[in-house]
Amino acid sequence: MEAISKKNSEHYTWGGICDGWHLLKSPGLSVIQERVPPGGAESRHYHERAQQFFFVLSGEAVMEIENKEVVLGPQEGFAVPPGSPHRLLNSHTMVSASSVIR
Repeated sequence: MEAISKKNSEHYTWGGICDGWHLLKSPGLSVIQERVPPGGAESRHYHERAQQFFFVLSGEAVMEIENKEVVLGPQEGFAVPPGSPHRLLNSHTMVSASSVIR
């Protein structure tokens, strides 16, 4: 057994400029760390049954949900209920965020 980090986790890219690391990937729980440079944004999407929790490690991100914008700073999070269309975007500085989907 060893500690889990970005160094030993599955890496992927999304949105052309963003990075993600699957820190935990199982049928019941997914924990992802993401790096979102300025201009990076998810496509609006929803999870039919899963709740998702975003937590900003550093930087500032905007969560768009139900036609509203919630600005998240360092060490702030936001819970997205199942079925709610949403997207995370960054229009300011480099963002490091963690996402938990259950």
